[in-house]
Order: sequence, then structure tokens, then C-alpha cells
Amino acid sequence: MLIRTGGAADAHAIAALHTASWRTAYAGIMPGDYLAGPLDADRSTLWRRRLTDAVTPGLFVAEDATTLLGFVYLLPTDDGRVLLDNLHAQPGSLGRGIGSRLFERGLTWAATEFPGRPVYLEVLRDNVAAIAFYERRGGRRTDARMGRFDAGFELPEYEYTWEPGAFDRS
Repeated sequence: MLIRTGGAADAHAIAALHTASWRTAYAGIMPGDYLAGPLDADRSTLWRRRLTDAVTPGLFVAEDATTLLGFVYLLPTDDGRVLLDNLHAQPGSLGRGIGSRLFERGLTWAATEFPGRPVYLEVLRDNVAAIAFYERRGGRRTDARMGRFDAGFELPEYEYTWEPGAFDRS
């Protein structure tokens, strides 16, 4: 498995993986009509908008010779933190270390590019597998709130944070 910096050429594959991941992970959590309907177009629009440059800092993709296996996307925020906005692996590939390696690569990038800034993410409260993944990696729950989605629905979510220097690579 190769992990490299991603960019505009990856937009289509990332959107497809993002859609497949949400349809699997959020079945029974997000509205079914959204997952079965406009999700694909929403993710395609999002990634075409985000990825306009050949290389996008904070985007890392994992791939083998023929397939995008996963991706992580981080960006600095105006409040002095770094948002880990997306971490996804191909459905059916959980337990192969793809998410762990991407997570580590993302936090290493954040520590190098934005030293001293905490990294945080938002995870749906009912996504228990993701919550367990983040807690095993030292994430500390720092907030609970309602997440608002552009498609017009709200779901409860948690915020998890890693303070600078808190990421344990063991």
C-alpha cells in the first residue's frame, strides 16, 4: 500500500469512495432517502470544489496498484485548530490497517505543518465503530452537539480532540 498526497486527479475516486463509505457506515443513522438519492451528487460536487489543484495539502490517499483504498483530509481552521474532516477506507477493508496508517499520516502532517495546534474531528454519535477507533488512538471527547447537514437534517455528534504532542504512535 502506498500513501501519497492527493489532488484534483483523485476527485472522482475520492467522491465514489466517500459515497460508498457513508452508505455503509451510516445505514440506519442518516436518512435512507438521502443515502440512496442525492448523496452521490453531493459528494461529487464537494470533492470537485475542494480539489482544484494538482496537489492538495492535507489530503492523503492510500492506494494499491489499481485501487484507491482510503483517504484522509485535514485542514486548518480559523479557531487555531486543525480539522480532520474525513477519514475513509473502502467498505469491506476494515481491519487491514488502512485507516490507522492514514490517521497517523494525517496527524503527523498536522504536527509538522501546524505545530502546537490541536487536531479535532466530528463523528456521529451513533457511529460506534468510528468512536471506538478514535478512542483507541487517544482521542478525547471534547464536545457533544447537533450536526447540521446541507441536505436539511440534523444528527447528534461528538467532537474528539488530540492535543499537540498527545498522539501516541504505539
